[in-house]
Amino acid sequence: MSRKLFGAKLSLIAGLILLSGCASQPDNSLECGIVSGYLEPDAGQELYRVVVTHLNGDPVISKPNYRLSPGVYEFTLAELINTPSLKVKLAARVPKVLSVTVEANRRYHLGAKFNTDKRYRGNDSGFWQPEVWMQEEYQCELSPPE
Repeated sequence: MSRKLFGAKLSLIAGLILLSGCASQPDNSLECGIVSGYLEPDAGQELYRVVVTHLNGDPVISKPNYRLSPGVYEFTLAELINTPSLKVKLAARVPKVLSVTVEANRRYHLGAKFNTDKRYRGNDSGFWQPEVWMQEEYQCELSPPE
């Protein structure tokens, strides 16, 4: 076998080994999860919609879905509880923060749990708490950077 042919075969083998090493490493940079506030929860379970006002302390324009890389996020939420049994003043209807640990290929539905354990009146803001009321598998991929 000529030296030139041997060198070409060796280069090809080295290239294949290098490529197979690269191919075995999954690219996690495009993984994501979805946090949603658009679904109407079951009011029969005292669950209501929310509006996202801030994400990680930064003001946002509320949208139906937030496509996020895996990690922990802080959502500031305003409740949209609409029931005649709620008798608190407007000043008591303050936003609250919910921490959500986002995993890849999961969707999290945000809502407001109306606490009906007692009568809430006046400036008592304890009448609700933010929560993830449903999680589900959901294929998600971030757009590659341009």
